[in-house]
Amino acid sequence: MKKNFILIILFSWIWAGGSGANLPIPTVEKVGVSAMPDTIASCSGAPFKVLPFQKPVFPKLKVVITEKGAIETKPVTFIVNRLIAEVSNKGGGTVIIPAGKWKSGRIELKSNVNLHLDEGAEIEFSGDRRDYLPAVFTRHEGIEVMAPGAFIYANGQQNIAITGKGTIIGPPLDGEMRASAISDTVIESITNAYSPVKNRIFDGLKGRRLFVPKSISPINCKNVLIEGVTLRRSIFWNICPVYCENVIIRGVSVLSKGVPSGDGIDIESCKNVLIEYCKLNNGDDCFTLKAGRGEDGLRVGKPTENVVIRYSLAESGDGAITCGSETAGMIRNVYAHDCVFNGTERGFRFKTRRNRGGGTEDVFYERIRMIDVKEAFTWDLLGSQKYVGDLAKRYPLRKIDNLTPVVRNIHVKNLVVESSANFISANCLPEIPLNNVLIEDGDISCNQIVNPLNDITGFTLRNLKIKTQNSAVKILNAQNILFDNVSFSVGE
Repeated sequence: MKKNFILIILFSWIWAGGSGANLPIPTVEKVGVSAMPDTIASCSGAPFKVLPFQKPVFPKLKVVITEKGAIETKPVTFIVNRLIAEVSNKGGGTVIIPAGKWKSGRIELKSNVNLHLDEGAEIEFSGDRRDYLPAVFTRHEGIEVMAPGAFIYANGQQNIAITGKGTIIGPPLDGEMRASAISDTVIESITNAYSPVKNRIFDGLKGRRLFVPKSISPINCKNVLIEGVTLRRSIFWNICPVYCENVIIRGVSVLSKGVPSGDGIDIESCKNVLIEYCKLNNGDDCFTLKAGRGEDGLRVGKPTENVVIRYSLAESGDGAITCGSETAGMIRNVYAHDCVFNGTERGFRFKTRRNRGGGTEDVFYERIRMIDVKEAFTWDLLGSQKYVGDLAKRYPLRKIDNLTPVVRNIHVKNLVVESSANFISANCLPEIPLNNVLIEDGDISCNQIVNPLNDITGFTLRNLKIKTQNSAVKILNAQNILFDNVSFSVGE
């Protein structure tokens, strides 16, 4: 009991809740795009230091692509990229895509340029791989490569934005690139972590495999704003800043349900990130935090840290907020509050693998509502044999090395789970168990409470009212498990 007591005091000392800890837990109509205000509120309630988030400001210069020769019957790739470069060279401004149905290949943003999509503007991106060549420096599933990059791409730029109420649409469903997407293997098996990145070419040419483009993916950029746009029918991940600093994503809608690997928003090895008032309805994880994969991710060594997610809605998707499974550079200092998960497979999802490295730590969630989720909390730290072979088996114990991930220090408070099949599932690592989890102050409705809770040290449930059809709790190799002021209503 002494160890549990120390754990309880530690959590209380670290974080007593945000500045709005006594506010009601939001309902669906209080979050998402329709609830977004014009201004960005302070993040003063975060349990770690957060720099003030301010939108980048652009010079008054504005250029409309139709005034420079763009017509709807021809791809606008060349005109848009030329105007972006010209505006950037003049010190910056806004390139405007007016209402209409436009077609394009890869667009490359430059410093001090806002690419603005007017309401009614639809850009459908090509399904021809040649429209995304030559290959550019990017990261694919946590490993650095040379590949098509993204529909809208930037590298090493500052003060860039994609704004407006227009829509970004992926290639037609019968586009040749969709058939080329790699889904039959893990990326480690087709890349060499020790080869120079310039030699890791995945452009689909000369018999090489193709890594299909994301929708929006700036890399090595500072002061990034993505606001208001809708993304539909992606071919891979939708929004994925990589190695970026000071990122604001707000008022974005993602509609990629049914797209394999159609993640909504992936934050990869970025620092100081605000995501707010978004609505995600997609084919894989919704709000996802990543930090590089395995040996290549350890070499890069860049964490994802200081991330705030708030006032957002996750609908269909594998996980509403997911940490991992690429964790090599560490995911730390994550604060999500006032969000609603309505119909996702899982609410909070933590993923990594024995060969991924790094881990996740110092995660804080509060004022969350879950509706019709299959599982409210999932820790999946072993993976499946299909992708990692025998490493997915709990035993034998593996030697702890720099590829052994650590997951620890997770605090969740003030939550409502209106309906779920299972409240908690945790399959963790016996070598380094999941460590220091506190879930407190909530009303939970579930068919089953815990199935299973494996390889844990320090797991506290406090001040919870749990209504369940099955009160069985399956625990294996766990220490310092505490149910404190938890009431159960079974079978009602």
